[in-house]
Amino acid sequence: MIVPIILSGGMGTRLWPFSRDLEPKQLAAFGGDHTLLQDTVARLDGLADCAAPIIVCNETHRFIVAEQLRVLGVERTQIFLEPMGRNTAPAIAVGALAALELHEDAAILVMPADHRIGELALFHEAVKRGVSRVEQGQLVAFGIPPRHPETGYGYIRCGRELSEECFHIAQFVEKPSLSLAEQYVASGDYFWNSGMFLFGARAYLEALEAFQPEMLVWSRRAYAQRTTTGPFEHLDAAAFEQCPSDSVDYAVMEHTESAAMVSLASPWSDLGSWSAVWEDGPKDEHGNSTHGEGRFVECKNSMIHASDRLVTAVGVEQVAIVETADAVLVVGMEKDQYVKELVQGLRAGGREEVHAHMTVRRPWGSYTRLGEQEGFQVKRIVVTPGSSLSLQKHFRRAEHWVVVRGVARITNGDEVFERRAHEHTFIPMGTIHRLENPGDEDLEIIEVQLGDYFGEDDIVRLQDVYGRS
Repeated sequence: MIVPIILSGGMGTRLWPFSRDLEPKQLAAFGGDHTLLQDTVARLDGLADCAAPIIVCNETHRFIVAEQLRVLGVERTQIFLEPMGRNTAPAIAVGALAALELHEDAAILVMPADHRIGELALFHEAVKRGVSRVEQGQLVAFGIPPRHPETGYGYIRCGRELSEECFHIAQFVEKPSLSLAEQYVASGDYFWNSGMFLFGARAYLEALEAFQPEMLVWSRRAYAQRTTTGPFEHLDAAAFEQCPSDSVDYAVMEHTESAAMVSLASPWSDLGSWSAVWEDGPKDEHGNSTHGEGRFVECKNSMIHASDRLVTAVGVEQVAIVETADAVLVVGMEKDQYVKELVQGLRAGGREEVHAHMTVRRPWGSYTRLGEQEGFQVKRIVVTPGSSLSLQKHFRRAEHWVVVRGVARITNGDEVFERRAHEHTFIPMGTIHRLENPGDEDLEIIEVQLGDYFGEDDIVRLQDVYGRS
């Protein structure tokens, strides 16, 4: 039985400003109806002997992940929550432990949640070939035949052929220079390292015990001491914090003698940079790609990714322009790996644009920051039918709520009452309050916060149906 382990813990820093801490690239849609996470789950349809996937993600993203799975109709899925990032090897260990509780001979198909793969029949066939190697005790990596010299991917050098489209792994190679990448592609012996793997769950844990015993000890402890709330499995934070952080490539695959590579000839991209997004998308006769409202004049091989407004470009070449409600990025395609360095600088400066979009999703709906100046902040709050915010209070701000649409049930101190469109109420500083939507349509309010500090850490949750109190 194949148990898919979908790794959804990344932050997608190189795709800023579209990708943010609270809503990274795997939880966003790139030119389709589904997000990359949803596409990854849907990729399993039609795969033989395949169980429901196990998701490993950041605790911060748990409600968005659960909602995206619900939209797909995926049931019986365990969502393991990492209290902090520890790279792929410990995350896979957690997935392997869970898989063995489902099936004693489970094979785990490790899939990053943020990849794009076409021609799924080829993908399913590659997995089938990988299963035959796993049955012989091997740890399988999937390699992509390189389409061009690429400096943004790691490579796998193949040794002897073991069976059709399957090879012994001679070496894992870090991201090369352009001249080395050209040599790799010309040799025919090198494949892009896709970051996807197929292991026997028990064989992977045995390899981890041999090469990274401390990692296995703390992964086991974090798993054993987890707590469960609904579909969420909360790994023990104290144990997981002690776990060494490392990728599966470094921790296991570079050390084992049992590594094999299966060739995956499907169209593939990790969408790891804006140039990769440009390459993946449709283009006009001049090589230009547009998402949203974009217009080009005398431009070549460029991209506009617009989220909120019209973006225009004249006379540029090999440039990506990315627009969101609160930030704009202009980057030369050949320099897009430096976006990560840019984001590090913004983060060091405390810029909110790294952390969240103007609209922030919550388990009860969303809020949009409309404006902030000294002494006040304005938000648009949308509460889905039947949902409620936590019972809470603030020490440093008061709030004025104006109902725009729907029906609001409001707790304001000792009073509970309803307000409808064009009605309002005032919540004094320090007063216990709650907002609920008892209706069958979205509730929309405009909230004016008054005070000297508006950070989320000024929310004191007393009761919360989502376990955040």
